[in-house]
Amino acid sequence: MAFMTTVLAASLALTPGLSTLSTTDSTSPIDGTQTGAVTVVETFRAAAGAGYGAVTYDPGSVPLGSHVTVRERTSDRGTWFELRLVGVQANRTFGAHVHQQPCGDSATSGGGHYQNVKDPVLPSVDPAYANALNEAWLDLTTDAHGNGRSETSVRWRVRAGEARSIVVHEHATDTRPGHAGTAGGRLACVSVPFV
Repeated sequence: MAFMTTVLAASLALTPGLSTLSTTDSTSPIDGTQTGAVTVVETFRAAAGAGYGAVTYDPGSVPLGSHVTVRERTSDRGTWFELRLVGVQANRTFGAHVHQQPCGDSATSGGGHYQNVKDPVLPSVDPAYANALNEAWLDLTTDAHGNGRSETSVRWRVRAGEARSIVVHEHATDTRPGHAGTAGGRLACVSVPFV
């Protein structure tokens, strides 16, 4: 609970725009020699104008003023991602994935999912490509206060400039053939300068 209070206090102190802190924190569960780190703490705003940090496309699910924290740690053996949401809709499961493009006015601005091995067929719904080992899935369920956290580790690194955001979706990620990787409508987006 102390961490959530710290995140909330830190988020309230931020000015609009992307807030990035590079650190040398070595507490992530990726083994090997750490090679990079990014932390983004943002407040969700309406999708309007340039310079998006975090935007909501559905204020009923992800209210204006709710908060998001994204952490990424890389090593010579892979990448660890963490997503925290504070003050969003309570007692709900959200899908969340690393996407190719930054956030924008439109919910489609984030582009498709980032994939380590690219599916030659788009949209990618083949579980051979749309899966939690080839993409970064961060589905989470919020508590009674609308707070939730997820993390995942993968054995690959993001290619430079090919992943630019995390998109929050309306339900848990599907794994069935023909539906793999889908999680319903896009509710919110946070731009992230992945390393």
